[in-house]
Formats: sequence, structure tokens, C-alpha cells
Amino acid sequence: MGTRVSYPVEIKMKAIEMRLAGVPVNQVLEELNIRNRTQLQTWMKWYRNEEHHRLEQPVGKQYTFGKGPEYENETAQLKAENRYLKQQIEVFKKVRRVGKEVVPKVVVQLVDELKGMMTIGEICDHLGVGRSSYYRWKKNNNVETDKEVRDKKIGELCKLHRFRYGYRKIMSIYGEAISKNTVQKVMQKHGWQCRVKEKKRKRTGQPAYITPNILNRDFTAEAPFEKLVTDITYLPFGQSMMYLSSILDVFNGEIVAQTIGYTQDTAFVLDTLNQLPKLPEGCILHSDQGSVYTSYAYQEAVKEKGIIMSMSRKGTPADNSPIETFHSSLKSETFYLDGIYRTTNAHVIQIVENYINYYNNIRIQTKLNSQSPVEYRQLAAM
Repeated sequence: MGTRVSYPVEIKMKAIEMRLAGVPVNQVLEELNIRNRTQLQTWMKWYRNEEHHRLEQPVGKQYTFGKGPEYENETAQLKAENRYLKQQIEVFKKVRRVGKEVVPKVVVQLVDELKGMMTIGEICDHLGVGRSSYYRWKKNNNVETDKEVRDKKIGELCKLHRFRYGYRKIMSIYGEAISKNTVQKVMQKHGWQCRVKEKKRKRTGQPAYITPNILNRDFTAEAPFEKLVTDITYLPFGQSMMYLSSILDVFNGEIVAQTIGYTQDTAFVLDTLNQLPKLPEGCILHSDQGSVYTSYAYQEAVKEKGIIMSMSRKGTPADNSPIETFHSSLKSETFYLDGIYRTTNAHVIQIVENYINYYNNIRIQTKLNSQSPVEYRQLAAM
């Protein structure tokens, strides 16, 4: 058995946000250095089920023995219980729906599972079906439905051609009238897609070069604008996906530039970079190895400002932890704290801008002698 890896909640949330933004699974695993795609699927399931407390629990047993899941508070527990009841209702809706293919199999399965606890007649009453219907369905339970026959034939064709064909070719040799969308959905459902040529995804920006990790996790500075860190975070809370590009001064943790946009391209991060004032000689700007930061246009703009570029090692977010921590705090202390998971784009922008103003001017930090970033910088200048 391999060694189990424990991922910090910041990594989990960033992975979830990347998937919500449509980033391919393999790219998420590679950029965040996540070993197993099943782990990512589990995090996504917890997020969709609003079980956010589970993301903060350690690796291993997720429940206290005999007590069920550990919730943050009573409200979270009530939400979970309410969601469970809704799921039960939906299950029974599906069972009672007039479906000529799904319902009989489900009813037969449920009766077989529950007949040790109650009579078949009682179970049928609860499910809203007649006993005669149950026995008829049970008798024909092994008879394949039209959809099952169709799916089986598509699968046989895919295997016959050793998964060399895509859905269009499978449709053409199917032998009967069938929609290409139907064939595509069936092949995607069962993982029967063409395995010959994997589609290549074009990355944003024109790659230039990757710089070494000059900062090397030395997050201390003697003066403002001596060391800066930057990154992009996802804002999946509005009507459409948005992104926040920000630059943080390591000296006092102050956000000195930020941009909110709908596309994370080179122009997006250049807008943030151009907000910086005149910088002292030898200023270091640290980022990850994202394509927007390695692009030719961004590298040229950095050189023009006299900035020394530094980059994290691949799949190592901890190399850029100050900005990662800020983005985590931003979401934890606003959207997650207030239970805001879907709102308007304008509201998302307002929340982010208000928080950055609060973070810079009001929110105290222990490492800054219990002062806000702006207060600490102003006192240091005296």
C-alpha cells in the first residue's frame, strides 16, 4: 500500500476552483502535484454537496466512530440532514416516475433488498406500484431494454476496432438510424472514446522561459517593494467564472495591485503589473510557472520595469505561500463564511474590492505587531 498524502485545504480549494473553471483534470493534477484523480473527484463531490467541513479534516477516518460526520455547527448539520432528505425524495420520484426502462429494475432491486424487513405488498404500497406489476417486472428482469441493447452494440463496435474510431465513425457503421450525439454520450459514459490521438490543449500566452526560484521561500523583507509575490485565483461565485490577479508586498502583506477579469490571459496580468509604482532597484517579483507569467510579453514588461523575476518550482504552491494564503483568506472570510456560493458578478466584484480594502487598512496581523499592513508600512517609514 502506498503512502497516503495529506493535502492542505488551500490546495483542495484551488483544485476545485480550477475544475469549476473548466481546467482539465490532468492539468490540475500536474500543476498542483496531486497524485490521484480519485482524490480530486472526492473533493468535488464534497464541494457540490456543501460538505465543506470535510475538506479541512485530516487524511484517514472522516468520521468519529458511532457519531456520524463532524459538522462545524448545528446549522451545517441541519443543512446536511435536509440535503439527505431531499435526496431520498428524489430517489422515490425516480422510482415512481412512469419510466418503461428504469423503474422496473429499480423496483425489483428495492423489493429484493427490503423484503426481509417488510412484506412485498407493503413495499409495493410505499413505492406506489401494484404487486402484479412487481411480479411481472421481476419475471422480465433479465430481458435487455432497447437502450441496453443499443449501448452493448456500440461497445462491441468500439472494442472490435480497438477504440481507434471516434463517435462519428461508430455512428456510420452502427447499421441503424442513430444520432451522433447519442453515440457520443454513450461512448463518453462508458469511456469508449477514441484512444489513438489525444487532443492537445493550447495554453494561453506564448511561452518564453522559466526563471529560477530566487525567492526560495525567504518571505522576509527589510523595506517595502523589496519582494513581491503574484498569482491568479478563481472566483466561481458569480453568473460567470471570474479571476482575481493580485500582487502582494512581502514586507507587510499589503495588496499593492489587483485586477478582476473574465479571462486569464497575458493582458489580464499585465494590467495588474502596470499598476505598480516606480520600484526600487533589485525588486524581486515571484510567481508560479503559469503560461501568462512565462509569456514573452510579460517577461518583456518585467524587464522594462527593472524587476528581477523569480518562479516557483512546478507543482509546489508552498513556494508562493503568502499570496496563496491571502487568496484563501479572501474566500474563507467572505464567500464561505457567509455561505455565498452563487450571486451576481457585480456582487462578487464588490465583495472582493471591499475585502481587499479591509485587509489592507483594518485587518490586523500578529506578525505585524497586531497592526494592519498599511499601519505597519506607515510606522516603518517614520
